[in-house]
Amino acid sequence: EVQLVESGGGLVQPGGSLRLSCAPSGFPYGDYVMMWVRQAPGKGLEWISGINKDGDTTNYADVVKGRFTISRDNAKNTLYLQMDSLKPEDTAVYYCAKGRGSEFKYGINYWGKGTLVTVSS
Repeated sequence: EVQLVESGGGLVQPGGSLRLSCAPSGFPYGDYVMMWVRQAPGKGLEWISGINKDGDTTNYADVVKGRFTISRDNAKNTLYLQMDSLKPEDTAVYYCAKGRGSEFKYGINYWGKGTLVTVSS
């Protein structure tokens, strides 16, 4: 069974940093696109970043570009999101998401329970 377990969220001040991790299991991790999505309080789901199966192609939403970095370690079955220069508007539940295949165009078919990131002074 597919499982995606996020960790690393917490309370940080504006301008601070956090690194989120995701531990995927139940599928051949290295064969799939992975993504991070988030949901701010009272708002809908927002895609923020994706990475191809080999980890050599990444995409970002404009709102996080230059501040967030997605990466993966297929040997360790781990996905990361390094979050720098955090802003209050980054406050959200962050979800690790599994792609439907090895290409971005196939979209998402699973996500985890999420980890809460709160950016506040």
